[in-house]
Amino acid sequence: QGELVESGGGSVQAGGSLRLSCVASGYPTSRYCLGWFREAPGKNRERVATIDPNGPTNYADSVKGRFTISKDNAENTLYLQMDNLKPEDTGIYYCTAATNVPYGCPSASFSYNAWGQGTQVTVYS
Repeated sequence: QGELVESGGGSVQAGGSLRLSCVASGYPTSRYCLGWFREAPGKNRERVATIDPNGPTNYADSVKGRFTISKDNAENTLYLQMDNLKPEDTGIYYCTAATNVPYGCPSASFSYNAWGQGTQVTVYS
């Protein structure tokens, strides 16, 4: 059984930047759909960004142009660069992998079967 471990969360002023990392032990990043989801207080978990095994990415409309998902297959690590952060970006950010999806990265959280413990991101105005 693999493990996903996030790091890099914190508290930042609006307009600032954070970079999240996720070490995907046991989940080869070259092989599986990977993604970042977030959960704000009182809201459902929502997709932030996903990256296909061969590289194509998808983003939620709310983060397009501000967030960048990437991965380092040699290090088996997933990243999320978050720039121009807004208070509405506040939440717990989860790294996730879909090991049973034959192609394309799904947008629904129930399609992902491996989750990290989450890292808190707080953006204050």
